[in-house]
Amino acid sequence: MTLYDYTIMLVDDEPELRNMVKGFLKEAGFYKVVTAASCLEAKEKFMTETPGLVLLDVMLPDGDGFELLKQLRRQSEVPVIFLSARDEDENRLHGLGLGADDYITKPFLPRELILRVTAVLKRVYRVHALQDEPPLLLGQCRVDFGSGVVRRGDTETTLTAKEYAIIRKLAENRGRIVTIDALCDAVWQEGNFGYENTLIVHIRRLREKIEEDPSHPKYLLTVRGLGYKLV
Repeated sequence: MTLYDYTIMLVDDEPELRNMVKGFLKEAGFYKVVTAASCLEAKEKFMTETPGLVLLDVMLPDGDGFELLKQLRRQSEVPVIFLSARDEDENRLHGLGLGADDYITKPFLPRELILRVTAVLKRVYRVHALQDEPPLLLGQCRVDFGSGVVRRGDTETTLTAKEYAIIRKLAENRGRIVTIDALCDAVWQEGNFGYENTLIVHIRRLREKIEEDPSHPKYLLTVRGLGYKLV
């Protein structure tokens, strides 16, 4: 299981903030995000979604996050990060004293939120560093470098070693042309003479795994006479 496979539950009564934070998380690779707007909804979804981390607002319409955390702690040690407009030391200490793993004051930078979430997940679940690498998102397709698996909806396919080397090289240079020679060097690492036709075969098979229509690719593009580009 990778770092990005854990479900994150966001509990906040502000619709705009919920949508914004959900967007930040998904852009960072956390593809399982559920939201709740109240204590009651949060408790119901907690039972059905079994989140790996909870982002919890302090002020909620039917109670407060401090009391909700107490209730969650009676049944689970799930990591919790408070998101609050309250910046007083007393509130921060109170939240941490109840067992919260972190406390972030609104407004916050998207990058700060992602770093805090990642740090807590790593600490709590001891996820291996290789598995922490963000996945490559291509529309509805998700390439997990930690496991070498391509996921599209409920379908999973495994990358071969050479397909893995190709997509990794292209991802490292996303948006830029990668020459045929550079790709051959990345895959075979022993000089690239005579591998161009073999590379074409691997590219075609890779497209079958990551493209909706491999015959008309949207992401892995051929740059005629030069090489390939991942967009």
